[in-house]
Amino acid sequence: MAMKLKEHVLLDLSGLAFFAAYVLLVLCWAEIYYQDIPMDYDLQTLRMLTCVLINKHMPSGLVDGLRSGGHYRRTDLGLLDHISGALPSLRNPIDSNPYYRPSSTFYISPSDVVLSSILFDTTIANSNSDSTHDVRVASPLAYLRAGPRRVINFDPAMVRAAIVTCGGLCPGSNTVIRELVVGLNELYGVKDIYGIPMGYRGFYSADPIKLDPDSVHDWHKKGGTMLMTTRGGFDLEKIVDAIVKHGYNQLYVIGGDGTMRGALDIFKEFKRRKLRISITGVPKTVDNDIGIIDRSFGFDTAVEVAQQAISAAHTEAESAVNGIGLVKLMGRSTGHIALYATLSSRDVDCCLIPEMNFHLYGKGGLFEFIDQRLKQKRHTVIVVAEGAGQELIARTESETLERDPSGNPLFADIGVYLKKEFKKWWDQAHPGELFTVKYIDPTYMIRAVPANASDNLYCTLLAHSAIHGVMAGYTGFVSGPINRNYGYIPLEDIATTKNVVDTKDHTWAWVRSVTNQPDFGISEEVVIVSDSQFVCDSCIS
Repeated sequence: MAMKLKEHVLLDLSGLAFFAAYVLLVLCWAEIYYQDIPMDYDLQTLRMLTCVLINKHMPSGLVDGLRSGGHYRRTDLGLLDHISGALPSLRNPIDSNPYYRPSSTFYISPSDVVLSSILFDTTIANSNSDSTHDVRVASPLAYLRAGPRRVINFDPAMVRAAIVTCGGLCPGSNTVIRELVVGLNELYGVKDIYGIPMGYRGFYSADPIKLDPDSVHDWHKKGGTMLMTTRGGFDLEKIVDAIVKHGYNQLYVIGGDGTMRGALDIFKEFKRRKLRISITGVPKTVDNDIGIIDRSFGFDTAVEVAQQAISAAHTEAESAVNGIGLVKLMGRSTGHIALYATLSSRDVDCCLIPEMNFHLYGKGGLFEFIDQRLKQKRHTVIVVAEGAGQELIARTESETLERDPSGNPLFADIGVYLKKEFKKWWDQAHPGELFTVKYIDPTYMIRAVPANASDNLYCTLLAHSAIHGVMAGYTGFVSGPINRNYGYIPLEDIATTKNVVDTKDHTWAWVRSVTNQPDFGISEEVVIVSDSQFVCDSCIS
């Protein structure tokens, strides 16, 4: 009886799903007819258009229910027509671009997704398994796949786009600006493109700069940002009022985690006012501390330049008696640059990062390690991230509360502190013996250079992915690589996640195997949060 009842329920549910799909199909074809969409599309085009409209009209709960058998959870992405009313459905102008001649597989299906994790515990899928794993571990998030859509929702002739860079410098910023301008103009035929100087404050305090492919043709060869940048100046009301005043309907924001939080606030204000303006973010930080995406642009270039500083420190230390080469690298809350520069150079004896506590004196301390290494090699090279060891430096309460214009805490200089402590310790432990510390701080050097070849290509893909998403009517998202496939990630997910070094992971074990450094007695009380934990925690309600 129970089995029959279950079968009836399943039949009823499947019938309901079929009926709902049928009704949606009729509604979608009605929209095609009444919006006077050209009917000379081939069958593949009409199928794609129907999928687009079904995704637009179908309630998200029903979509999740029908797809629950796929063992993933789809993220919600902003659609401009859900905020400000119906938008036109237009054929993508790339169809008629003689350089592309897109095939049927060129365009991305609206049902294509990129999974947040490609690792899977097979015991969870086994119905007979006694695994106590939370089933959510086996249900990775699914992000819409990035790329061109056959149907777009913006008439290129009506687009008025604005591009802004915020926060600190980062290799590749100019490449992103260039490719946004070139992509909008040459792929979609957009003519009205403007650069906003001076970061967020430039919306309401500076004149926009008209941009075209000719004016930006060589920007990718230059470091910094040709639009200029500032920290702070975020006044939501003034910014949105200025955007409305200038008539922008597409906004491309290039910046780090703080900038993305600002972009999220702007997106929410657009929704509150029901404005027909699409906003997308291009994540920028040399620290590589933005979550979900594989890496942020500029990181590869920063690591490459950091190796030059490490090489110089190694030469200085090796050429001195009891020489120490000390290099401070960028990394306020995470030590990715220090970690990867250490692995790449192989000249480093000790890598210190914010995710790892260490102490100077006593058993298992840094000084004991340096003493041993100097006896073995007569020199040593130490790399420290700027956010490491802050708890060792005595500061007044007012100093600990100091913030920069972006609201980030001001750190004490760990490099200067360690150099001073090294000399103090040596004079006490080895009075009268020769000793040299060469301190190198390449902070601004590694972020002010032009992007290398790898980052230039990466920036191009990021920019074009962002354009395709906006032209397709999406808003409130960031484009980026997820497991080497590009996807569209809700701004809220990006703004609330962090990419940190997991000292329990094999990558950190690899660092220690290269440097042979101790763990400095890391306490089990120190909480190290992995990337996957950040992603899951931010997405589980």
